Amino acid sequence: MALLAGALPALAFPAPSLWWWAYVALVPWLLLTRSAPTARRAMWDGWLGGAGFLLAVHHWLMPSLHVFIVLLALLLGLLWVPWGWLTHRLLHGRPGAGRVAAALVLLPSVWLMAELVRSWEYLGGPWGLLGASQWQVAPALRLASVGGVWLLGFLLVLVNVAVTVLIAVARGRTVALAGLAACGAAVAGAWAWVPQAKEPGTARIAVVQPGVIPGPGPRFERGAELTRQLAGRDVDLVVWGESSVAQDLTAHPELARRLAGLSRTVGAELLVNVDARRGDMPGIYKSSVLIGRDGPTGQRYDKMRLVPFGEYIPARPLLGWATSVGRAAGEDRHRGTEPVVMKLPGSLRIGPLVCFESAFPDMSRALARDGARMLVVQSSTSTFQGSWAPEQHASLAALRAAETWRPMVHATLTGESAVFGPRGEPVGPRMSTGTSAATVYTVPLGEGTSPYVRIGPWPVYGAMAALAVFCAAEGGRALRRRTDRPSGGRPDRAPGERPDQQPDRPSDRRTDQPTPGRP
Repeated sequence: MALLAGALPALAFPAPSLWWWAYVALVPWLLLTRSAPTARRAMWDGWLGGAGFLLAVHHWLMPSLHVFIVLLALLLGLLWVPWGWLTHRLLHGRPGAGRVAAALVLLPSVWLMAELVRSWEYLGGPWGLLGASQWQVAPALRLASVGGVWLLGFLLVLVNVAVTVLIAVARGRTVALAGLAACGAAVAGAWAWVPQAKEPGTARIAVVQPGVIPGPGPRFERGAELTRQLAGRDVDLVVWGESSVAQDLTAHPELARRLAGLSRTVGAELLVNVDARRGDMPGIYKSSVLIGRDGPTGQRYDKMRLVPFGEYIPARPLLGWATSVGRAAGEDRHRGTEPVVMKLPGSLRIGPLVCFESAFPDMSRALARDGARMLVVQSSTSTFQGSWAPEQHASLAALRAAETWRPMVHATLTGESAVFGPRGEPVGPRMSTGTSAATVYTVPLGEGTSPYVRIGPWPVYGAMAALAVFCAAEGGRALRRRTDRPSGGRPDRAPGERPDQQPDRPSDRRTDQPTPGRP
């Protein structure tokens, strides 16, 4: 039951994309955990529920990882053990208003801590954060510009906890209603008072999606053919997907000349992605390379955060056998060292990201702080065609755009390609996984600095502070209980003894009186 209850929130993400379900999806899991007979059982419910959630959200990885996806889900599911324990601690039985109020703050906080830890790139990254389910809800996107996806996740868990209290905890319903009213006030306040991104101009961006074409050579030729069709359409930039070029441009100058010829034909720069062994450095890199009329402009970004097992195998000497049971990387890719903001002719500055990196809120925030006016993601989800992965990945671009007030172009080899404006609103048609075309988008540019870019992930810091206060209070309570015990080790009173009943002392007994019941 815990596994199934934990899996329910996955329906709020694409492809089902039942965004409204996220507001009650945790309720069955919470009800199960709070009713556990012991705290240990609640911790088991937290662990198995977390594993069920991760398996459901990442189920499309099973053909690639096989048994590893189960092991990873069980490992990362341990992050929800504190959540299960705290749910039982605060909501079990008939809690009063104080415990309910604490639950409305602490349970969302410990959920954020679980999401924060699993967002570490070496543990799989921040895919499937609960707040990401709200990528198409305009009020939620406005809140994202204030506190990022973290604020959305905090409020969603708070609403689920409040609904759970309304269902099962009669004494705490007033507090739960107050929590829901606070959430409503936060949304209304953000809608009324939070500034929005300014849109001082537009840029015409072309996205080339060759479609499902086996082999890097035919795929490149299809991309070149689609690019030539853009001649005379007055575009500012042409974006190809991830791994669109399979040879190093330095080692193959004829390939660089062909790309330069395409740039001259279109009258705009090309942003291609080279997935190849580099001549001047050992190993394979995935690099965003800007091509101008005369060839590579010298502006290049090397992918910094790689997909575990997909682009490298952690502890390969120990786990290298994964290549024999799944589609794990046969050779580790190499990492870049720093983000790059590329300058196009005119005033347009773009911040490139590669595939997996669009899931990380901190990377797009850093590019916006460095002066990027547009974010560009080059992706390839061709391995997962027919699954939920392409739609889930494209939806992340809406959140990153809303968080940073910067439009985001999500260009893929095989779909789904999509473009979102600086408020997270969709721009133009999405290119589905069955499309092979070049589409031109008139993209509104963002200006100004969003509160999230300026301040950072403050909901995470607030959650840490709340949990620190709780831990300090619990520690102090435990210390007081220990110091209240008599030094002789005798408990405060014997089992069954009334508080007002004191044991007899030898000096209180009258030895000259006969014992009752004896002659």
